Amino acid sequence: MIDIVTLAGADEIIPLGMILAGMVWIVASYTSSIAKTKAREESRREIAAYVAEGTISPDDAVRLINAGRPAHEIGKSEKA
Repeated sequence: MIDIVTLAGADEIIPLGMILAGMVWIVASYTSSIAKTKAREESRREIAAYVAEGTISPDDAVRLINAGRPAHEIGKSEKA
């Protein structure tokens, strides 16, 4: 196994740790974003299925989809 201390001087260990921590944070943030997007799309599909079978009205579906979104975002078209 390669020892980090032999690759970097004592002054370089802290910045190397900060870089690694930053990389871990970026990956965790990206993974969280993917999970949120996936859950949102699954919810939209379920709501669309309920509308298709007549369980809920289209107006109620719109309210459910827009729930939790800021007022200034409602009505804007989303990227495909």
